[in-house]
Amino acid sequence: MKTFSAYFKRSAVYFFILLFCYAAISKTLDFENFQVQIGQSPLLSAYAGLISYLVIAIEMVTVLCLSFQKTRLFGLYAATSLMSAFTIYIYLILHYSDFVPCSCGGILEKMGWTEHLMFNIVCLVFGGIAVWIDEQENNRPKRRTAILLALSNFISCIVIILLFVSSEYIIKKENNFTRRFLQHPIEEKQRIKLRYDQYYIAGTDHQVIYLGSLKYPQKMILVNTQTGKIDSMTIKPESLDFPFKKLKLQVKNCFYYLSDGTVPIIFRGTVGNPNAKIISYKDAYFSQIEPADSMQFVIRTHNSRTQQLTLGTLDLAEKNKVVLNNKLLTKQTDGVFDSDGKLISVNNSSQFAYLYSYRNRFLIMNRDATKGQEFKTIDTVNNASIKSKSLSTGLHKMTVPPLVVNQDMAVHKNIVMIQSKLKAKNEPQSSSLTTAVIDVYNIDNSEYVGSFYIYHNGKHRLTDFITTETSLYALIGNELVGYNYQSSIKKYFKKGEAENLIQE
Repeated sequence: MKTFSAYFKRSAVYFFILLFCYAAISKTLDFENFQVQIGQSPLLSAYAGLISYLVIAIEMVTVLCLSFQKTRLFGLYAATSLMSAFTIYIYLILHYSDFVPCSCGGILEKMGWTEHLMFNIVCLVFGGIAVWIDEQENNRPKRRTAILLALSNFISCIVIILLFVSSEYIIKKENNFTRRFLQHPIEEKQRIKLRYDQYYIAGTDHQVIYLGSLKYPQKMILVNTQTGKIDSMTIKPESLDFPFKKLKLQVKNCFYYLSDGTVPIIFRGTVGNPNAKIISYKDAYFSQIEPADSMQFVIRTHNSRTQQLTLGTLDLAEKNKVVLNNKLLTKQTDGVFDSDGKLISVNNSSQFAYLYSYRNRFLIMNRDATKGQEFKTIDTVNNASIKSKSLSTGLHKMTVPPLVVNQDMAVHKNIVMIQSKLKAKNEPQSSSLTTAVIDVYNIDNSEYVGSFYIYHNGKHRLTDFITTETSLYALIGNELVGYNYQSSIKKYFKKGEAENLIQE
């Protein structure tokens, strides 16, 4: 019996030496990838930097302890505690995680998470028996051995649970700019070839995506996402005898609008009819505009009184057509460049959103631009990193290139998708060369949901995207690419019609 016990203990020691030695060396040789895997873990991503070093260090210390007779018992306790930690980690992944990530590489790469859990449990029992045998060989009380085994394994499990709870709070509420990548949130369903690559998305209506052309501003492209058929229409404005700089097309409901805020004019037409009439002239200058309905618009303009960017409304049915709200955009330095961003209309809603370009903020507001709620993105740029100078002419000029934080935005119901320009701590250096990263937020509870990549097509990058009820559509070079939402992201969408996103 003693011979079997000694053989069993020796086998356990050699097994754990081999297991942890291999694990530590493989992680060290591919350390960047290991950090990325930890960072993309749904449980420990907030501590990816610390844990990636700590796990390797603990595994190597455990190997050293197991290698020497005097410290072998301590090594066995450490090995069982590690296996307990790994076991509870996998259990939490399977039962309490928002999604189940891919398995880690190494010797267990081919295992699924359930098989991995069973393997860890077997190792835990194996190590526990070896500890018991060693303690009994040294005539130590069984009660003491049982208490030490239970306590060491209990503590290791509690540590993992506390890290999980803390990481969840940091990632979702106080993110330290560590991204959590959702598992297959979108799946490509179609690629529709376009004539060239200078388009932008002007709007959507059921199964039709409307595109505007940077090359031919009066051209409207209609893409049927069900059939893949592409139609076009050349808009004929009532008059073109104006010094336009950049005509922009927008489509909402059954109307299209053509405008250029440097010239205070808006054309409106019915989809399918190329003739566009002037509905507003000299009512307001604006740098951005979004239609609320056929007569009301939300605008961004330069307030001549405050000399700052300001949001407001242009209502053609009212006597006092322009109403500005100086409280919606928050000034940090000059009130111009620090408040720069993108104004968009929220799909299937009468609300609007504004994404700051140079700081980690976005705004959801009502159609009257009288009330807004500000939300925070996961990056750490609280203040716009810009330097500008006010000229004697009243114009503002940047003196150094700014740090661009946010590129683009799409909103559907309670879900906000933001194309970020910044790389998180747990992303590989090369990620920005081949992908655009989209961060997803649930504004019902001010929570960061996760992130996903949209892959570039060679030298062609993502230039615009929009969300619909079931899909995401992206312009990448001369292709309109459609993606279906998968369960890992669909579960966050609010069911039914879009509701008021602003908390009263």
